[in-house]
Amino acid sequence: MEKMLQDKVAIITGSGRGIGKAAALLFAGQGAKVVVSDLDPEPAEETASEIRASGGEAIVVAGDVTDPAFAEGIVKKAVETWGGLHILVNNAGFTWDAVAHKMTDQQWEAIVAVHLTAPFRLIRAAAPYMRDAAKQEKLEGRVVNRKIINVSSIAGTRGNAGQANYSAAKAGVVGMAQTMAKEWGAFNVQANTVAFGWVDTRLTKEKEAGGSIERGGAEVAVGIPAAMRDAMTMMIPMGRAGTVEEAAGPILFLASPLSDYVSGQCIEVTGGL
Repeated sequence: MEKMLQDKVAIITGSGRGIGKAAALLFAGQGAKVVVSDLDPEPAEETASEIRASGGEAIVVAGDVTDPAFAEGIVKKAVETWGGLHILVNNAGFTWDAVAHKMTDQQWEAIVAVHLTAPFRLIRAAAPYMRDAAKQEKLEGRVVNRKIINVSSIAGTRGNAGQANYSAAKAGVVGMAQTMAKEWGAFNVQANTVAFGWVDTRLTKEKEAGGSIERGGAEVAVGIPAAMRDAMTMMIPMGRAGTVEEAAGPILFLASPLSDYVSGQCIEVTGGL
């Protein structure tokens, strides 16, 4: 049986770790040629090495998705390497929390930049190889379905205290995907969003463990307070966080031929929450 993503070219941002890495490995296992991207080169290289060790194809384009030149660069590299682009997964991101009346402009702008502006730039950069490519394929009597998958959160679909920036940006990518479904549907592009609940990643570990990332010269603490993690566990009908592998499954569905008539949708993946 042919693999679901055989010879498809996929860009997955934030794929050095967590959900993005799990998606990259899953895509490669289904035959995709994967552009692995992460802010840090080392984890991106580790993901790509795992793919190659399993017989798959991967290249690494490390960099900051908020850099205005990033989107054009990664799309160009994908096309130069493999001749096209079929799947774009906008996954990269982090959180920088504060209640609204104490949130700084820097916090607001950093989170909107990574979760909303960067996906927009990537979609725009992909236009010649997604939207425009379909025009030539139509002349040739061919139909090639392409996919845009934005990663959102239930903070974006329902809001979350302390995350006005993150909630606004994650709501934005839902609307963006719905808009792309309308604008590019005639070009055989399906655009959808996956909104995750609590998935066990480094960004959702116990905050007391002291995890952090560096952004714009600032050390940003990541994680969820232990008491809040316990409360979330009690609210989730399945009684636990999701794994990154469980999170990657719905992304694969939306990237695969199984979703060729699914567009403009937001799938919540929450363990029943």
